[in-house]
Amino acid sequence: MQSLYLEGSSFMHRLPARSKLLVLAILGIALFVTRNIPLLSLGVLATGAVYFSLGLPPGRALARLKPVLLTIIVVALFSLAFNPWHAAVVALLRLTALMLFAAAVTATTTISEFIDEITLLARPLERAGLVTANDVGLAVGLVVRFVPEILGRYHAIKEAHVARGIKVRPVTLLAPLIILTLRDADNIAAAIDARGFRRHVS
Repeated sequence: MQSLYLEGSSFMHRLPARSKLLVLAILGIALFVTRNIPLLSLGVLATGAVYFSLGLPPGRALARLKPVLLTIIVVALFSLAFNPWHAAVVALLRLTALMLFAAAVTATTTISEFIDEITLLARPLERAGLVTANDVGLAVGLVVRFVPEILGRYHAIKEAHVARGIKVRPVTLLAPLIILTLRDADNIAAAIDARGFRRHVS
C-alpha cells in the first residue's frame, strides 16, 4: 500500500503527532466560528505556507491536493446556487484552509503515530464501555492508509478506460472502484482476524 507520509525534517515533521492533531482540531473550530472573509483568507495563506514548506515540489504538492480541492469547489458552487455569494466564499475558504493544514498533518505523521494517538484518545470511551480503543485506532489508521490507495486505483481504472476507448463516466468508474475497495477491505479484515489483532486489547 501507498502512504501519504512524506519523509522530511521540516518544522511540522518535528512536532509531536498529538500537538499537530490538537492544532488541527482548534483550527477547525476557529474556522467555523467566523464568517470574516479577510480573516479566513489569512487562514488559507497561513495554512498554505505551512503545507508548501514541507519540501514537496510544487507540482507534486498540488497533485496531492487535487481530488479534495475539486470536491471543495463543487461544494462551494453548490452553496453558491442556493445561498448568497458571501456564504459560498466563506465555505470555500474554510474548507481550503482546513484541507491545507490536514494535508500537512497527514504528510508529516506516520500511520503508527495516528493509530497511537487515536487509541489513546479513545481510552476514556473504552473505560465507559462504549468502544474498544484499539479497534478505533486501527480503523482510523486504515482509513488514512486507504486514501492514497483508492486514489491510485481510481486513476488506474480511468487510464484503462481511456486505453480501451471507453467513454469515462462516473458510473463506469465508481462501480469497479467500489468492488475492488470492498474486496481489499475483506482481505485486510481477514488478515487482522487471522493474526488475532483485535483480541489483544491492552
